[in-house]
Amino acid sequence: MDEVTDYIVNRVHTTRKGSEVFSAGLEKLEDHVLDFMENELGSELKSLKYAEELLKKLQKENTVLEEQVLTVSSSIPPKVSEALSAAEEARCSLEDLLQKEQHISNILQQHLQEAQPWMDNLSQTCNQIDTIERHLRYLLCLQHIEELSAAVQQCLMTSSVWEAIRALDGMAVLDSKLSQSGCSHIQGFLQETLFFWHKIIKDRLASDFEKILSQLHWPIISPPAQSLTPTANCQDTNSELDLLITQLLALQTSDDLISQKTLASCRGPSLVPPLLQDPPLCLPIQIMLQPLSRRFKYHFYGNRQTNSLSKPEWYLTQVLMWMGYSSTFMEEKIQPILDRAQANVCAKVELCRGLLYLVQEKVAHDASRLLYDDTLFCHLVEEVLQFEKELRTNQSYPSVLPGLLHLLLEDTILQKWLTVEKKMAVEKMDAMLSAEGAWSSQYKDISDMDELKAPDCAETFMTLLQVITERYRDLPCPSAQLKFLGLQRDLVDDFRIRLTQVMKEESRCPLGIRYCAILNAVNYISTILGDWGDNVFFLQLQQAAVSLSEQMVLGGLGMMEVGRLASLEGSLFDGLLALLDRLKGDMLGRLLEWTMREIIEKAKPYCKESADVWKEVTSEAVVSSVSFVNKVLNLEHDDVPTTGERTPFLCILGSP
Repeated sequence: MDEVTDYIVNRVHTTRKGSEVFSAGLEKLEDHVLDFMENELGSELKSLKYAEELLKKLQKENTVLEEQVLTVSSSIPPKVSEALSAAEEARCSLEDLLQKEQHISNILQQHLQEAQPWMDNLSQTCNQIDTIERHLRYLLCLQHIEELSAAVQQCLMTSSVWEAIRALDGMAVLDSKLSQSGCSHIQGFLQETLFFWHKIIKDRLASDFEKILSQLHWPIISPPAQSLTPTANCQDTNSELDLLITQLLALQTSDDLISQKTLASCRGPSLVPPLLQDPPLCLPIQIMLQPLSRRFKYHFYGNRQTNSLSKPEWYLTQVLMWMGYSSTFMEEKIQPILDRAQANVCAKVELCRGLLYLVQEKVAHDASRLLYDDTLFCHLVEEVLQFEKELRTNQSYPSVLPGLLHLLLEDTILQKWLTVEKKMAVEKMDAMLSAEGAWSSQYKDISDMDELKAPDCAETFMTLLQVITERYRDLPCPSAQLKFLGLQRDLVDDFRIRLTQVMKEESRCPLGIRYCAILNAVNYISTILGDWGDNVFFLQLQQAAVSLSEQMVLGGLGMMEVGRLASLEGSLFDGLLALLDRLKGDMLGRLLEWTMREIIEKAKPYCKESADVWKEVTSEAVVSSVSFVNKVLNLEHDDVPTTGERTPFLCILGSP
C-alpha cells in the first residue's frame, strides 16, 4: 500500500513538474487524489489489504468509462458525414438554381430588348388616345356651354325666366367644376358667357322689380304718414312682387359667383376691412339699395355742401332715418316673401347691412383725412359711437354683425384716438385743478349726498374716467379695450402725482380746507376704484388681460400677482390703490401729528391753573379739538368722546 501511494504521489508530482501549463489543474487533481485516498482508506492508509479491492474498483470504473467513450466516438462520425453530404447536395442545388436564374434573366433581357420598339409604339399610341380624349372632353364641354347658352337665349325669347335661371345655374355649377382645371381659355369663355347672360337676366328682372317698387313708393325717404296704403291693383302688384323676388333669389347663386370673381380680379387697397365685405347681400336687397346709394353719394360726396368733414352727423343721421322709415315696408312687404321662399334672410337687417356698407366707406374715407385735426377727429369718433349705440338699440341690429366700431380699431386710427383721448384728459385735469371751486364739494349743503365729502375736482376727474369707459366699453376687441384701460390707469397715477404736489404745498397747515379736500379726494378715488375692481366689465377685462398676456396692463407683475388676477383674488387697480393708500396714510399721519402738537401747545397755559378749573376747561377744549379732527376724518358724531369721558389726549397732557 505504501508503494502504491508513493507511486501515485510521485506520478502526480512528476506530471506537475512536466507541464507548467496545467499546473493549476494538476494541483486540483493532487488534492482530489489525496481526498479520495483519505475517504477510501482512512487511517489504514499504509495497509495493503484494501489495495486489491480498491484497484479492482478503479479498473472496473475505468472499463465503463472506456466503453462509453468508444460508444460515443463510434456514433459521431456517421452524423458528421451525413451533415457534410447534405451540405454538399445543397451547394450543388444552389449552383444549379443560379445557373437557371442566369439563363432565365438572359432570355428575359433579350425579350425586353426585342419588345422595346413595340412598347414605344404602344406608349405613343396611348398618348395620342389620351390627347384625343382630352380634346373630345374639351369639345363636349364647349358644346355643353353652347347648349346652355342657346337654352338661355331660347328661354328668354319665350319669356321662360325660370328655365333660363336653371340653365344659368348649370353654367355656374360647371364653372365651379372647371375652377380646379388648367383650361384657362375655356374657363374664360364660360365666365364671359355666364356674365353675359346673367347681366341680361338680372337687368330684366331688376327693371321689372324697380317698376313694382316705384308703384309701392320705394324708396321711403320721409316718414310714412300711415301704414302702407294698398293700391288699386294691390293683388296683382303683390303677386308680381312675390314672383320677381323669388326669381331674384334663384339668381343669387350665379350672382354670388360673379361677385366673388369680380372681387378677386379687381381687388385693391380697400378702405373697409375685408371682414365687413362678407357675406354678399341678398340680390333683391341689392336692387332696393340702388336708389338710396345714389342719393347718398350725390349728397355726401363731391363738392356738395352736405359733404362736410365737420358734420359727419349729417350722413350718419340720414342713414338712421332711412333705416327707420323703411323698417315697416321691409317687415310687411318683403319679409313674408323671403319667408315663403325659405331664404333664411331678415329683410330689415339686410337693408341695414347694405346701408352700413355705404357708411363704412364714408367713415373710413373721412377718418384718414382727419388724422391731423384733433377737434374734427374727436367729433367723428363721438358721432360714430353715438351712431353705433342707436343702431343697436333703435334698429335692433344684431350684435354678431359688425357695425362701425371695427373701423376705429385700425392701427392708425386707434393710436390717434388714444393720443387724443390722453391729450384731452390732461387738458381737462389742468382745467379742473385750477378752477375756482376745485377743492369744494358741490353737495356740501346736502348732508345725505355728501358722505365722502369729495371735492369737485375729484368728482369731475372720476366722471371723466367714467366717460372714457363708456366710450370704449362696446369695442369688439379686448386688446383695444385694454389699451384704454392702461390709459385710464396712467391718468389716475398722473392725478395722484398732482394731488401729492398740491398736498406738499399745503402740508404747513394740515387743517386747512385744501389739505382736507385733498385727503377726501384721495379717499373718494380709492373708493371708486375699489368698486370698479368688483365690476363685471373690469373683471372681464382682467381675464382678457391674463389670457392675452397684455404687457401694457400686466407689465412689471410677477407670476404670483398674475395668478391672483387669474383667480380674481386681486384687481387691475391694486397697484393704484396701494399708492393711494400710502398717500392717504401719509396725509393722516401729518394731520395727526400737527393736531397733537397744536393740542399740546394750546394746553400748556392751563397746566398752571387749579385742579377744578383744569378739569372743566381742559375737558371742553380737548372735546372740541377731537370733535373737529373727527369731522375732518369723516368719523360719525357718536364716536366723539363726551365731556365726562377720559380721552387718550388727556394721557398725553397728564393729570392735574
